[in-house]
Amino acid sequence: MTAHLPDPAGFPECPVCAYVLTGTARLCSDCAGRTLQPVADPRCPVCSQAVAPGGQCGNRLCALPVAQRGFSRVDAVAVYSGALKDKIHKLKYGGKHGWAMIFGRLLVGWMASHPEQMQDVDHVVGNPTHAGRQPLQHIEAIMDAAYTEDVTRSFPLYPPGAHRLIKGSETPRSANRSLDDKRAAAAAHAAALTWTGDTGDLRGATILLVDDVFTSGSQLRQVALRLRASGAADVRGLVLARVPWSG
Repeated sequence: MTAHLPDPAGFPECPVCAYVLTGTARLCSDCAGRTLQPVADPRCPVCSQAVAPGGQCGNRLCALPVAQRGFSRVDAVAVYSGALKDKIHKLKYGGKHGWAMIFGRLLVGWMASHPEQMQDVDHVVGNPTHAGRQPLQHIEAIMDAAYTEDVTRSFPLYPPGAHRLIKGSETPRSANRSLDDKRAAAAAHAAALTWTGDTGDLRGATILLVDDVFTSGSQLRQVALRLRASGAADVRGLVLARVPWSG
Protein backbone atom coordinates (compact mmCIF):
# COMPACT_ATOMS: atom_id res chain seq x y z
CA MET A 1 0.00 0.00 0.00
CA THR A 2 0.93 3.67 -0.29
CA ALA A 3 3.00 4.96 2.62
CA HIS A 4 1.02 6.26 5.61
CA LEU A 5 -2.10 4.35 4.56
CA PRO A 6 -3.28 1.23 6.40
CA ASP A 7 -3.08 -2.19 4.84
CA PRO A 8 -6.34 -3.83 3.78
CA ALA A 9 -7.94 -5.81 6.61
CA GLY A 10 -8.21 -9.07 4.64
CA PHE A 11 -11.23 -11.22 3.92
CA PRO A 12 -13.61 -11.61 5.80
CA GLU A 13 -12.82 -8.44 7.78
CA CYS A 14 -14.10 -6.40 4.83
CA PRO A 15 -16.84 -4.54 6.77
CA VAL A 16 -14.22 -2.94 9.05
CA CYS A 17 -11.57 -2.41 6.35
CA ALA A 18 -10.39 1.14 5.71
CA TYR A 19 -11.21 0.58 2.01
CA VAL A 20 -14.70 -0.87 2.41
CA LEU A 21 -16.17 2.12 0.54
CA THR A 22 -13.20 3.34 -1.49
CA GLY A 23 -11.26 0.23 -2.40
CA THR A 24 -11.07 -0.80 -6.03
CA ALA A 25 -12.20 -4.19 -7.27
CA ARG A 26 -8.59 -5.13 -7.99
CA LEU A 27 -7.45 -4.11 -4.49
CA CYS A 28 -10.21 -6.19 -2.86
CA SER A 29 -9.58 -9.14 -5.15
CA ASP A 30 -5.83 -9.11 -4.48
CA CYS A 31 -6.44 -8.76 -0.74
CA ALA A 32 -8.95 -11.62 -0.63
CA GLY A 33 -6.60 -13.78 -2.66
CA ARG A 34 -4.20 -13.82 0.30
CA THR A 35 -6.77 -15.35 2.65
CA LEU A 36 -9.25 -17.34 0.56
CA GLN A 37 -8.50 -20.98 -0.27
CA PRO A 38 -7.31 -20.90 -3.89
CA VAL A 39 -8.57 -23.21 -6.58
CA ALA A 40 -6.06 -26.05 -6.73
CA ASP A 41 -3.46 -26.86 -9.35
CA PRO A 42 -3.49 -29.13 -11.19
CA ARG A 43 -7.19 -28.74 -11.88
CA CYS A 44 -9.76 -29.97 -14.37
CA PRO A 45 -9.71 -27.54 -17.32
CA VAL A 46 -13.51 -27.82 -17.56
CA CYS A 47 -14.85 -27.59 -14.00
CA SER A 48 -11.82 -26.35 -12.00
CA GLN A 49 -11.91 -29.35 -9.66
CA ALA A 50 -8.59 -30.44 -8.18
CA VAL A 51 -7.15 -33.52 -9.88
CA ALA A 52 -4.10 -35.65 -9.22
CA PRO A 53 -1.11 -35.01 -11.52
CA GLY A 54 -1.88 -36.85 -14.75
CA GLY A 55 -5.30 -37.86 -13.39
CA GLN A 56 -8.80 -37.30 -14.75
CA CYS A 57 -11.71 -35.38 -13.26
CA GLY A 58 -14.36 -37.53 -11.59
CA ASN A 59 -17.22 -35.33 -12.80
CA ARG A 60 -18.92 -37.18 -15.63
CA LEU A 61 -20.08 -33.93 -17.21
CA CYS A 62 -16.51 -32.98 -18.02
CA ALA A 63 -16.10 -36.00 -20.32
CA LEU A 64 -19.11 -35.02 -22.44
CA PRO A 65 -18.78 -33.07 -25.70
CA VAL A 66 -19.49 -29.36 -25.23
CA ALA A 67 -22.70 -29.68 -27.24
CA GLN A 68 -24.02 -32.08 -24.60
CA ARG A 69 -22.39 -30.46 -21.57
CA GLY A 70 -23.63 -26.98 -22.48
CA PHE A 71 -20.84 -24.95 -20.90
CA SER A 72 -17.27 -24.98 -22.19
CA ARG A 73 -15.61 -24.30 -18.83
CA VAL A 74 -16.22 -22.87 -15.37
CA ASP A 75 -13.79 -20.76 -13.36
CA ALA A 76 -13.98 -20.02 -9.65
CA VAL A 77 -12.65 -17.17 -7.54
CA ALA A 78 -11.86 -19.58 -4.68
CA VAL A 79 -12.84 -22.85 -3.01
CA TYR A 80 -16.13 -23.08 -1.11
CA SER A 81 -14.73 -23.30 2.39
CA GLY A 82 -14.13 -21.37 5.59
CA ALA A 83 -15.01 -17.70 5.67
CA LEU A 84 -16.11 -17.55 2.03
CA LYS A 85 -18.63 -20.35 2.58
CA ASP A 86 -19.91 -18.59 5.69
CA LYS A 87 -20.33 -15.19 4.04
CA ILE A 88 -22.05 -16.59 0.93
CA HIS A 89 -24.47 -18.33 3.30
CA LYS A 90 -25.07 -15.09 5.21
CA LEU A 91 -25.93 -13.23 2.00
CA LYS A 92 -27.97 -16.04 0.48
CA TYR A 93 -30.00 -17.07 3.49
CA GLY A 94 -29.55 -14.24 5.98
CA GLY A 95 -29.97 -11.28 3.66
CA LYS A 96 -26.68 -9.65 4.72
CA HIS A 97 -26.75 -7.32 1.74
CA GLY A 98 -23.37 -5.72 2.41
CA TRP A 99 -21.64 -8.88 1.21
CA ALA A 100 -23.15 -8.39 -2.26
CA MET A 101 -20.88 -5.36 -2.73
CA ILE A 102 -17.81 -7.33 -1.63
CA PHE A 103 -18.68 -10.27 -3.89
CA GLY A 104 -19.31 -7.90 -6.79
CA ARG A 105 -15.81 -6.51 -6.31
CA LEU A 106 -14.31 -9.99 -6.16
CA LEU A 107 -15.94 -10.94 -9.45
CA VAL A 108 -14.85 -7.75 -11.20
CA GLY A 109 -11.38 -8.18 -9.73
CA TRP A 110 -11.22 -11.70 -11.17
CA MET A 111 -12.28 -10.39 -14.58
CA ALA A 112 -9.60 -7.71 -14.47
CA SER A 113 -7.00 -10.31 -13.52
CA HIS A 114 -7.96 -12.68 -16.35
CA PRO A 115 -8.10 -10.59 -19.53
CA GLU A 116 -7.47 -13.68 -21.66
CA GLN A 117 -10.76 -15.14 -20.42
CA MET A 118 -12.71 -11.91 -20.92
CA GLN A 119 -11.52 -10.59 -24.28
CA ASP A 120 -14.22 -12.31 -26.36
CA VAL A 121 -17.12 -12.28 -23.86
CA ASP A 122 -20.22 -10.52 -25.23
CA HIS A 123 -22.51 -10.68 -22.18
CA VAL A 124 -21.89 -11.16 -18.45
CA VAL A 125 -25.14 -12.27 -16.84
CA GLY A 126 -26.19 -13.77 -13.53
CA ASN A 127 -27.86 -17.15 -13.19
CA PRO A 128 -31.10 -15.62 -11.95
CA THR A 129 -33.28 -16.11 -8.93
CA HIS A 130 -37.05 -15.68 -8.85
CA ALA A 131 -38.33 -12.18 -8.03
CA GLY A 132 -40.08 -13.50 -4.94
CA ARG A 133 -37.00 -15.13 -3.46
CA GLN A 134 -36.52 -14.40 0.23
CA PRO A 135 -34.73 -12.78 1.96
CA LEU A 136 -33.36 -11.28 -1.28
CA GLN A 137 -32.39 -12.06 -4.85
CA HIS A 138 -28.75 -12.63 -3.98
CA ILE A 139 -27.43 -13.20 -7.52
CA GLU A 140 -29.11 -10.04 -8.79
CA ALA A 141 -27.69 -8.10 -5.83
CA ILE A 142 -24.19 -9.36 -6.64
CA MET A 143 -24.54 -8.52 -10.34
CA ASP A 144 -25.84 -5.01 -9.55
CA ALA A 145 -22.83 -4.52 -7.29
CA ALA A 146 -20.46 -5.82 -9.98
CA TYR A 147 -21.78 -3.25 -12.47
CA THR A 148 -21.26 -0.47 -9.91
CA GLU A 149 -17.73 -1.67 -9.14
CA ASP A 150 -16.77 -1.80 -12.84
CA VAL A 151 -16.12 1.95 -12.81
CA THR A 152 -14.21 1.91 -16.11
CA ARG A 153 -16.98 -0.06 -17.88
CA SER A 154 -14.45 -2.64 -18.96
CA PHE A 155 -16.88 -5.56 -19.07
CA PRO A 156 -20.28 -6.24 -20.70
CA LEU A 157 -22.25 -6.09 -17.44
CA TYR A 158 -25.76 -4.62 -17.22
CA PRO A 159 -27.01 -1.75 -15.05
CA PRO A 160 -28.99 -2.49 -11.89
CA GLY A 161 -32.48 -3.69 -12.76
CA ALA A 162 -31.59 -4.32 -16.41
CA HIS A 163 -30.87 -8.03 -16.04
CA ARG A 164 -30.77 -9.86 -19.36
CA LEU A 165 -31.68 -13.23 -17.89
CA ILE A 166 -34.68 -13.43 -15.55
CA LYS A 167 -36.55 -16.23 -13.84
CA GLY A 168 -40.29 -15.95 -14.34
CA SER A 169 -41.51 -18.47 -11.77
CA GLU A 170 -40.39 -20.26 -8.66
CA THR A 171 -39.09 -23.81 -9.10
CA PRO A 172 -38.14 -26.62 -6.68
CA ARG A 173 -34.91 -26.08 -4.78
CA SER A 174 -32.15 -28.64 -5.12
CA ALA A 175 -30.34 -28.26 -1.79
CA ASN A 176 -30.13 -31.49 0.21
CA ARG A 177 -31.99 -33.46 -2.46
CA SER A 178 -31.15 -36.67 -4.30
CA LEU A 179 -29.18 -36.52 -7.54
CA ASP A 180 -32.31 -37.23 -9.58
CA ASP A 181 -34.17 -34.48 -7.76
CA LYS A 182 -31.28 -32.08 -8.35
CA ARG A 183 -31.32 -32.82 -12.08
CA ALA A 184 -35.09 -32.35 -12.26
CA ALA A 185 -34.82 -29.06 -10.35
CA ALA A 186 -32.05 -27.88 -12.69
CA ALA A 187 -34.20 -28.60 -15.75
CA ALA A 188 -37.18 -26.79 -14.22
CA HIS A 189 -34.98 -23.81 -13.34
CA ALA A 190 -33.67 -23.49 -16.89
CA ALA A 191 -37.17 -23.82 -18.36
CA ALA A 192 -38.32 -20.84 -16.25
CA LEU A 193 -35.71 -18.45 -17.69
CA THR A 194 -36.27 -15.69 -20.24
CA TRP A 195 -33.77 -13.56 -22.15
CA THR A 196 -35.07 -9.99 -21.89
CA GLY A 197 -32.95 -8.45 -24.63
CA ASP A 198 -33.16 -8.79 -28.37
CA THR A 199 -32.80 -12.48 -29.19
CA GLY A 200 -30.46 -11.41 -31.95
CA ASP A 201 -28.01 -10.44 -29.22
CA LEU A 202 -27.60 -14.14 -28.45
CA ARG A 203 -26.76 -15.32 -31.96
CA GLY A 204 -23.12 -16.32 -32.06
CA ALA A 205 -22.49 -14.71 -28.65
CA THR A 206 -20.16 -15.79 -25.88
CA ILE A 207 -21.93 -15.67 -22.54
CA LEU A 208 -20.25 -15.57 -19.13
CA LEU A 209 -22.81 -16.95 -16.69
CA VAL A 210 -22.18 -15.90 -13.09
CA ASP A 211 -23.32 -17.80 -10.01
CA ASP A 212 -22.37 -17.99 -6.36
CA VAL A 213 -21.47 -21.68 -6.00
CA PHE A 214 -20.63 -24.54 -8.39
CA THR A 215 -21.02 -28.14 -7.21
CA SER A 216 -21.77 -30.75 -9.88
CA GLY A 217 -22.70 -28.40 -12.72
CA SER A 218 -26.21 -29.79 -13.32
CA GLN A 219 -27.90 -26.39 -13.19
CA LEU A 220 -25.20 -24.59 -15.14
CA ARG A 221 -25.48 -27.30 -17.76
CA GLN A 222 -29.24 -26.85 -18.19
CA VAL A 223 -29.01 -23.06 -18.37
CA ALA A 224 -26.12 -23.25 -20.84
CA LEU A 225 -28.04 -25.68 -23.05
CA ARG A 226 -31.00 -23.30 -22.99
CA LEU A 227 -28.81 -20.37 -24.03
CA ARG A 228 -27.11 -22.38 -26.76
CA ALA A 229 -30.50 -23.48 -28.09
CA SER A 230 -31.37 -19.77 -28.32
CA GLY A 231 -28.29 -19.06 -30.44
CA ALA A 232 -25.34 -18.57 -28.07
CA ALA A 233 -22.10 -19.96 -29.49
CA ASP A 234 -20.34 -20.44 -26.16
CA VAL A 235 -21.38 -20.39 -22.50
CA ARG A 236 -18.81 -20.23 -19.72
CA GLY A 237 -19.27 -20.14 -15.97
CA LEU A 238 -17.74 -17.87 -13.35
CA VAL A 239 -18.55 -18.58 -9.71
CA LEU A 240 -17.47 -17.19 -6.39
CA ALA A 241 -16.78 -20.64 -5.00
CA ARG A 242 -16.11 -24.15 -6.25
CA VAL A 243 -17.36 -26.93 -3.95
CA PRO A 244 -14.78 -29.74 -3.74
CA TRP A 245 -16.03 -32.65 -5.84
CA SER A 246 -17.01 -35.74 -3.87
CA GLY A 247 -18.80 -37.78 -6.52
